[in-house]
Amino acid sequence: MKLKRIATIAALAALTAGQWAWADQSMLVPGAIDAAGRKVLTIINKDPPGVRCNGNTQVAAEIANAYRVPIQILPASLVPGLPAPSVFFGQQLIAADGRDHNGQASFQIVADMLDLEDAPRQPKAGLIFQEKVRRDFDALKTTIKTGGK
Repeated sequence: MKLKRIATIAALAALTAGQWAWADQSMLVPGAIDAAGRKVLTIINKDPPGVRCNGNTQVAAEIANAYRVPIQILPASLVPGLPAPSVFFGQQLIAADGRDHNGQASFQIVADMLDLEDAPRQPKAGLIFQEKVRRDFDALKTTIKTGGK
């Protein structure tokens, strides 16, 4: 685990500062910390959700299968001051419409942030990481991205 963390930190350090500008950005996100004091992964979706919003929701499902972090998904109408779509960990911006990653997060982007924060992992990987389920899950994500075409 420690070796993986060192490798993750080294990989992040190798990236340019512009690519990881989110590390210096934070916003007031409601519910960013839960009652136990843990940072919450927050997904802000447009009303109604579009392709990037649905993609971020799928990333949240993947994260839930690998990490033990609280997750909340909020419609933009409940947080009018925040960009949609967007993804936050605590108050820290990961992706936002018109900003970093144009509001579209990936599993790896979020996982890197969680690893840097020493977020606890699930004791065993969830069903999404089993081969058959993963195949179906990836097909669903492709259908979402292409609009069923």
